[in-house]
Amino acid sequence: MGSTSDKVKGMANEAAGNVKQGVGKATGNDKMRAEGVVQEKKGEAQQAVGKAKDAVKKGVDKA
Repeated sequence: MGSTSDKVKGMANEAAGNVKQGVGKATGNDKMRAEGVVQEKKGEAQQAVGKAKDAVKKGVDKA
């Protein structure tokens, strides 16, 4: 998976997680809210992987 696709999937997971958290909070569904937190964290991690891949690629390109 490329760095761009990692970052895009990460943003999508982060957004979906935020929505789940909001719906869970509005409906009093703690399980959904917790799932949203997990999904948001997964998205943040995916974005970090994409950024790390970019940094490695830039380092290799300079060498």
